[in-house]
Amino acid sequence: MSDNDINSAILRRPVNIGLLGLGTVGGGTAEVLQRNSEEISRRAGRAIKIVAASVRDLNKKRSPVLKNVQLTLDSEEIVDNPDIDIVLELIGGTEDACKLVLRAIENGKHVVTANKALIALHGNEIFSAAQRKGVTVAFESAVAGGIPIIKAIREGLAGNKIQWLAGIINGTGNFILTEMRDKGRDFADVLSEAQALGYAEADPTFDVEGIDAAHKLTILASIAFGVPLQFEKVYTEGISTIEKVDVEYAGELGYRIKHLGIARRNENGLELRVHPTLIPHRRLIANVDGVMNAVLIRADAVGPTLYYGPGAGAEPTASAVVADLVDVVRALTSDPENRVPHLAFQPDAIQDIPVLAIDEVETAFYLRMQVQDQAGVLADITSIFADQGISIEAIVQKEEQDETGCVPLVMLSHKVVESSMAVAIEKIESLATVSGKIVKIRLETLG
Repeated sequence: MSDNDINSAILRRPVNIGLLGLGTVGGGTAEVLQRNSEEISRRAGRAIKIVAASVRDLNKKRSPVLKNVQLTLDSEEIVDNPDIDIVLELIGGTEDACKLVLRAIENGKHVVTANKALIALHGNEIFSAAQRKGVTVAFESAVAGGIPIIKAIREGLAGNKIQWLAGIINGTGNFILTEMRDKGRDFADVLSEAQALGYAEADPTFDVEGIDAAHKLTILASIAFGVPLQFEKVYTEGISTIEKVDVEYAGELGYRIKHLGIARRNENGLELRVHPTLIPHRRLIANVDGVMNAVLIRADAVGPTLYYGPGAGAEPTASAVVADLVDVVRALTSDPENRVPHLAFQPDAIQDIPVLAIDEVETAFYLRMQVQDQAGVLADITSIFADQGISIEAIVQKEEQDETGCVPLVMLSHKVVESSMAVAIEKIESLATVSGKIVKIRLETLG
């Protein structure tokens, strides 16, 4: 048999997939692969077939589409199986997943993963190993579920210099803030509902404290700016301290509060931050509600572009997983040196741009404080701001008094370096006419 005959036979053979984990996303992937098998084969040039999967329970009832899939309790059987071409990692976590992925790569297998924590924390090591072995690691489904945001930045915007991106990249937090705004509910009340609906875990820390979004922002920033993955440098602040009164006041001032991941490059370095943010209500991204995700990108040639869709769920995530499988299948016979780089930029062109500390970041602020309702208080406060070079855009004093006779004072500042605002807040909080701590929420116009 000639070399051409051998290559033709290989190309006619289905590409065999081994799954690590067969939960919600794994089941959704199997369903999509079967339902759209003809269309997928036409796009990929070969059939894609799940042949084996590692599971925790061999006796659990499975979908009929999995009847011909060999199940095992041993994940190492999957990554060591010589008949498997692509390993699909869906077990979650980081340590075990990393070991299995690296072993699969060492065995010369391509990898598709939906694990954002794995990529954010271990991606540099994983991609380096994949580069050495000439295999691909695809991770579209790791960020924003069914939105093809990785491909959009890595390929669709390849001719642009990206200036900044801002994303609602955690559906749980967005659901909570939407309910607080639309129905005037407290954070704890909405969180309980989110857990009951399955949007939030029993331990919601990763979602509501911004860790999940920080994992995703790490990945987006790396492919947008050509920098190493550096999760440990992302400033992270959650939404658990947001009160419904601040949601209401923001609305009255023409803003909405969203939990944003922001990456911006300026002359001093790179901003990487996740925190609650006031956005003008007229911005499209400010109107992304419920569990939906959206990423707004500003680039020099195309200008602003917005990517919107479901950030989680079995079939939306499976959509991204299958897209990665098709991409890998298309590239199986290509020269590894000519494939799309994992992090958009060629490996030797990745730059370690300094990441700014949050104190060095310049942004505007929403401030709410409780002050004595008497003459001279506002003058004292504005004098402190003036000493720090802080300009105030708007001031609103509310009439409702608390039990100490204090009233809410709400202020919006113009852009200022965070360290200067911190000094001003400390001095204002020390005034005898100011009660308690000042509530501070960053504000971005995204213009």
